[in-house]
This record gives sequence, structure tokens and C-alpha cells, in this order.
Amino acid sequence: MTSRTPRDNRLSLVPQQALAASPSRPVTIRRTRPAPRPPESLAPRDQLARQARAALSDAVRLARWAGTTGASPALAPERAAAEQRMPVDQVRSHWDRARLAGLVELHQGVVQAGWRLRAWDRDDSAVLRGWVALFDAWSLVHPAPATADAAVVSEVVVAAPQFLSVMHLSSGPVTEPALLELLTQRITELRAERAETGDEAREPSPEELTALLGWALDGLAAVGALTRCQGQGQTGQAVLTPLGNWAVWVKLEQICVAALSPVGNIEQSAENMLRGCARLSPGPARNEYRAWLAARPTGPAVTELLDAARGEEALIRGLAFEALRVVGAPAEPAVRSVLEEPTLRPYALLWLAEHEGADPEDLAFGAPGVLTREEATWLWVDTAAAVADHGESQLLIDHLDSAVQTTVPRLLEEVRATGHPRTVQVLVAIAAAHPDLALAKAVRRAAFQLHTGTPSSSS
Repeated sequence: MTSRTPRDNRLSLVPQQALAASPSRPVTIRRTRPAPRPPESLAPRDQLARQARAALSDAVRLARWAGTTGASPALAPERAAAEQRMPVDQVRSHWDRARLAGLVELHQGVVQAGWRLRAWDRDDSAVLRGWVALFDAWSLVHPAPATADAAVVSEVVVAAPQFLSVMHLSSGPVTEPALLELLTQRITELRAERAETGDEAREPSPEELTALLGWALDGLAAVGALTRCQGQGQTGQAVLTPLGNWAVWVKLEQICVAALSPVGNIEQSAENMLRGCARLSPGPARNEYRAWLAARPTGPAVTELLDAARGEEALIRGLAFEALRVVGAPAEPAVRSVLEEPTLRPYALLWLAEHEGADPEDLAFGAPGVLTREEATWLWVDTAAAVADHGESQLLIDHLDSAVQTTVPRLLEEVRATGHPRTVQVLVAIAAAHPDLALAKAVRRAAFQLHTGTPSSSS
């Protein structure tokens, strides 16, 4: 009565796809329009790709060496420096760029070439995507001074897209005093928004903002997005490079597309944006993630997504990590930082495994070698909670069949041990949905025992 035919059960990790297919959940239809043509002021795509290849040439050379040898330059910098005839400090810098640009993947500690690196010489799109990933991570490429106030640094990163947009629209050099005025204005706006919620912060001095503007310009120059210029006796200026102009135009266009979307998530918080995407199928949802990310700096956006994932709603947690997959390499440090948080650890481990080259389909099959049995079971309960909240009954039954355990008693025993706060509700929902009365009775009894604290009895 309480067992079922042994089968090769698999753990479903992405309820988003299943929920999107549910006929009980309407799917928002997005109007499509042809891909916009870049303005004539932008350099041709092939020329931009050549510039991106030149900007990342040393990172590509180091990534190819690492892919051939399987060795990480981070662990063997002297060997990499000797064989590539590159100073050790540059090895570390270019290896960091190679990882941020998505040129390499790690498989159980062994370095392998990523798809962008394999397509580098023949695919301009792969090259430009790699460079944009580096552009998005400029504040990681060029870290802020250790003495700088972390809160003010974060505000400068959030404000940078505004002065980049002005530089793009100016079509020429912009003086640093003008950029400082834009930066100060944007930070004042950010602080006014936070003041409405009672969150007050120390007011930065003009000298502090001037220094951090210089840091931001140096960081953006380090990735090839702009050039700083200053003649003798003249005020400092900055001008976007052709790559920088193109990247800012792409992001502005993404924002415009999102603004025309009936979904309208671009101005929402991360949690509300994810909630709005819950009704979309995967493709349109990814478009919304990209537009939302394009409208804000990568670092704060990643932080906001992880904060949303810490909430009580399991569906939002899963969607947050789907959005983080769109971010890619720049999100890696932040994702690694949550590995000690039990609620986020299974999601983070799977994200990192996929980022390092694991096949997503393999990860959907219990993720052997990535998750422990306990972590896989906890994730099964969390995913079941999302299905119970947002899916139809058949999806919940299918999810029961996806459990890694081969018998119902074993499943119930391990589910009880997870300590997941939604376990009782998940078991009750499964019992209510399942057509097998004997199985439903066993699941309902387990839910009752867990709710009342009664020790489990043999089934």
C-alpha cells in the first residue's frame, strides 16, 4: 500500500517550465517587434568584435593555456607566467577577466574552455557577449579603494549607468565636473528614495565623491568602455569608446523594449519583478530578466535578487536563481557567498555547477555529486511548495513521481528529516491531489504526525 514500483525517479529542479505550461496559469503574450537597427553613429558590428578581441587578447591567451593544460592560473600563477611570458600580477588580472567574460569553465577543479572561447575566432556574437559580461563587472575588475565607505561605493556603482547614458547621448567628451554633478544628483535621489523608508546614511563629502568618480572612470576605462583625457591646464574629460557606446546603446534599447512591454517590470523591485515573471514562459521571462538587469548595475542587482530569494516564497527563490543564470559570471562571488545559508545552498550549488559547465539536464536528475541526499530532498520539498502554491494538481502528482526516493515510506522519512518549514503543507497538498487513496492516506498520516510531533510509525 505504501510502496510504489521502483523507477528511475528524478528530481525536478525548475518548476518554472512546468508552471508555465500549466493551462490553469495564463501566459502573458508579448508583442514582438523586429530587432532594432543600431544608429549610424555606432561602429559596425564586425569592427566592434575586433576591438573586443583586442581588449581581451591576453585573457583569451591565458584561457586557452588553461584549457589546454587543465591548470588554473589562480593556483599556478608562476607556471602560467613562465609559459606565457607574462608578469605574475598580470596573470592574476587576465585570469580574472577570462572568468568574468565567461571564457572558461571549471569541471571538478579542472579548467576547460567555455563555449565563448571555443567560438572566439568565428562568432562575433560570442565575442561581444563576453565583452559585455566584462563591462557589467567593471567594479569587480577594478575594486574600490579599501578605505572607501562601502555604502557610498555601492551608490556610485548604482549611479554609473546614468552618467554613462549622458555620455552616450552627448556623442563626445564630457567634462569630469559635469559627470560629478550627475553623480551627486543621482546619489541624492537614491538617498531620498531610501529616506522614505527610514533608511538614512552618512552624507559623503564632495572630496569623497570626486575620488570615487575617478575610481569609477578608471574602472570603466580598465574594461575598455571609456577613455579619460586631459590636456595640460585643462579640465579632465571622459569619452566613451566605440565599444562603450555600443554597450550603453544596447542596454538603453533593452530598457525601451521593456518599457513597451505590457508586463512592465523594469521599475519594480526584484521580488515584484520575479512575481510578475511567474506567469511567463521561460523565453519571455528571460527577456524580462535581461531588461531589468540592464536598468541597474550588476552588483546591486545580484544582491537584490539574492535578498528576494531569502524570502518565504519558494517560487520566488527558484525564479531568482533563474535570473542569476542570466547574469552569469559576474554573479559568481555573490552566489558563492550564500553557500552557508541552508535555504539558498542547494540552489547556489546547482547554479555554480551549471556555471562551471555541468549539463543542466544532468543536474535535473538528482544532481549526483553536487547535492547531498539531504540537500536534494530539501530542494524537492521547496520545489513542491512552489508547485503547490502556483501549479495545478497534476503538476504536484508529477512532482511526487520525480522524487529521488523509490518508496513512499523512504520519501516520507527523509522529507520529515529536512526540517523544511513547508513540509506539512506540501504533504497535505499531495494527499489532497493524489488519486491513489492508499498513498494519499499514508501521506496524510505523515503530515498529521509531523504537525503534532507524533513519532512516525511503520507503514
